[in-house]
Amino acid sequence: MAPEIFFTNQSEYTDLFDRLRNLSFSGLTARVEKKTMVFKKPAGTSRGVMHDKTVWFLTVSDGDFTGVGECAPLPGLSPDFATAEAMLHEVAETIDDYADWLMNLDDYPSVKFALETALLDLDNYGNKILFPSRFTEGSEAIQINGLIWMGEPDAMVQEINRKLEQGFRVLKMKVGALDFAEECGILEQIRQQYGPDEVEIRLDANGAFRPREALRKLEQLSMYDIHSIEQPIKAGNWDEMSEICRESPIPIALDEELIGITTDDVMRDMLETILPSYVILKPTLCSGLQGAEDWIVNAEELGIGWWATSALESNIGLNAIAQWVYTKQNPVPQGLGTGALFQKNFDCPLFLEGDIMRYDPGVKWNLSWLFEA
Repeated sequence: MAPEIFFTNQSEYTDLFDRLRNLSFSGLTARVEKKTMVFKKPAGTSRGVMHDKTVWFLTVSDGDFTGVGECAPLPGLSPDFATAEAMLHEVAETIDDYADWLMNLDDYPSVKFALETALLDLDNYGNKILFPSRFTEGSEAIQINGLIWMGEPDAMVQEINRKLEQGFRVLKMKVGALDFAEECGILEQIRQQYGPDEVEIRLDANGAFRPREALRKLEQLSMYDIHSIEQPIKAGNWDEMSEICRESPIPIALDEELIGITTDDVMRDMLETILPSYVILKPTLCSGLQGAEDWIVNAEELGIGWWATSALESNIGLNAIAQWVYTKQNPVPQGLGTGALFQKNFDCPLFLEGDIMRYDPGVKWNLSWLFEA
């Protein structure tokens, strides 16, 4: 379902690798700020329920301006979850070595994303416009999907109806934690009211299906005209996933499968072995923005589609990902709607009109919470 948005020519945008390589700072100072983001409602997936999330912010200053980046590893998923805080402090203490750090943080993707985005922000005078474009000018926008968390069936149906009333045309629904028949029942309710030309349904199993049952479940789910399903089985089972991709009546998207793969040859090997229909890019999990760019190059060369999603970052991280993905000129709906999940967040220029994310350059950032004790 293509968004009703017109894009400019991609040649307008500076290559990210060249831009980071050409940064030239000296006499930098940096600090790390720790915050707890509390969810408005429990966030349920097949891996469990989250009530809050710890994040760290890296601020980098040249004496005149300050850039801010976000480090938000996910428990049970991020390879650097246990080590991110210590590594972030090490980076901050030796911030003038940022060029070396950018080349050596692939195993610390959330830290790398924080450093990249703090430096890109600083490079543009700390105004939180990391990638100036028609998006940040307010003249173009990004279509996003509406995320439906796992929960009690009645609550999920209510949330689905609320998203549809708000104008979302693409829904992403978590599956794999409830009774499978109940999940199918929810999908049936959607399709009884809305056809696939009215509402696109994406599913995310977070690896919940067992390999021997996956194809049977995918056959059943295909009755509901599903656009795609993310990670039907656990990551690391390349042969089983390859067979599922060949046999599934629903296009397969890889998510967790990308985590921990940081070299071009392994990226290529995995993609050629499994041959999914899509890959899902979370910069916090896949070696930052540079890692995400590498995945895009390899996927597109193999005819594999992609879209980007945030990974429960605050509005600081969400802002960086939204600005970056706009420059990639990918017309499919992106997974960027997490900013409203938290009880307290940073006031920022991002806002939604239905399922369209826009940037209002007339709205000022409020980062006062970042520096509160």
